[in-house]
Amino acid sequence: MRKKRNKYYFLLLVICFSYSVGVFAQYPTVRERVINLPTFDQKPIHYGYFLGLNQYDFKFEYVENYYKELGYKDVTVIPKSGFTVGLIGDLRINTYFNLRFEPGLYYSRRELQYPDISGFEKESDKIREIKSTYIHLPLILKISTKRINNFRPFIMAGFSTDFNLSSNSKNRDDNASNVFRTTAQNLNYELGLGFDFYLYYFKFSPSLRGIFSFQNELVPDTDPNSPWTGIINSIFSRGIAIIITFE
Repeated sequence: MRKKRNKYYFLLLVICFSYSVGVFAQYPTVRERVINLPTFDQKPIHYGYFLGLNQYDFKFEYVENYYKELGYKDVTVIPKSGFTVGLIGDLRINTYFNLRFEPGLYYSRRELQYPDISGFEKESDKIREIKSTYIHLPLILKISTKRINNFRPFIMAGFSTDFNLSSNSKNRDDNASNVFRTTAQNLNYELGLGFDFYLYYFKFSPSLRGIFSFQNELVPDTDPNSPWTGIINSIFSRGIAIIITFE
């Protein structure tokens, strides 16, 4: 299920990129009468804000004997839609490169559905809902093409850190009390692509972002044989976000 979802995200990125290339190839034939915000990209620093939607998944790494000896199936992750808001600070490096700081608030929900594992007393024990409220602090390098009239494609890459306000990392209760704990901070790398549209009063930019954690976020239960965390070595967040910026 998770592999299919990751393939879907990858396919969506490829389609968006292919579309941008097609538009890039055709757009020079269009002759715009008015060039909006002609000096906007020459500013050394500018600011803005963004809104968006997100969906987060988990990548699991299980104990060594999870599949062969125990014969368990994967934990199923059902991502729920969340929202994103934040601010933008953009530093111009040169014509094609900008360094951006985009602090934001990311809210997400995920539901874990465990397979049949010995240790669960009732059916509801197999389900855990994880709510995350991230203070998201990314540093992003934005690489843009040459502007074509009022249109400009770009790609983005960078690193970010998250502070999870809903991690329960210091909570003494664990899954035995229906509390799934994760770390309070994690590190990610990010990739994305999008388009700048220069309107009369501001620049409007939709983009698609992928957010990939490379730090283990699991806080194990007190019981080392817990059916919720005893079978898992580590978990890593994987997120996709549709962001709309106004600058």
